[in-house]
Amino acid sequence: MSSVNIIPYEGQYQAEFKRINEAWISKFFVMEEADYQALDHPEEKILNPGGAIVLAELGGKIVGTCALIKMSDDQYELAKMGVDENAQGHGIGYKLGMAVIEKAKELGGKKVYLETNSKLTPALSLYRKLGFVDVEDFPTPYERCNVQMMLDLSI
Repeated sequence: MSSVNIIPYEGQYQAEFKRINEAWISKFFVMEEADYQALDHPEEKILNPGGAIVLAELGGKIVGTCALIKMSDDQYELAKMGVDENAQGHGIGYKLGMAVIEKAKELGGKKVYLETNSKLTPALSLYRKLGFVDVEDFPTPYERCNVQMMLDLSI
């Protein structure tokens, strides 16, 4: 397998950003309004408010995505992480996760939050490997969210 490159999002990649995320969300859940907002308008919903998106490129193809959404001056949300089914099992999710955690630190972030679902066991394992721990009681726009996690960057 050739090496994976983590690259910053550019507008030309919007269709790939949406395709990869829509594929995993639709496989396990139902696309919700908040999904369409972020995936159809990443500049407006993620980048312009102070967030970032990174992509995994392999052999000239975009095979993974991960967004970092600004929640407050020092807190960000890891969101819209997805890896193309044909590219899973090669550590791409871990590389994407590490890239957005580093980006959060660069932007002055002290904490990174995420939302997921308990039936996504590979994702839960990845998040724990990245250092996230379970938290509760944050408001969420997603019906599918039943697990919330936080990574404290100040530790």
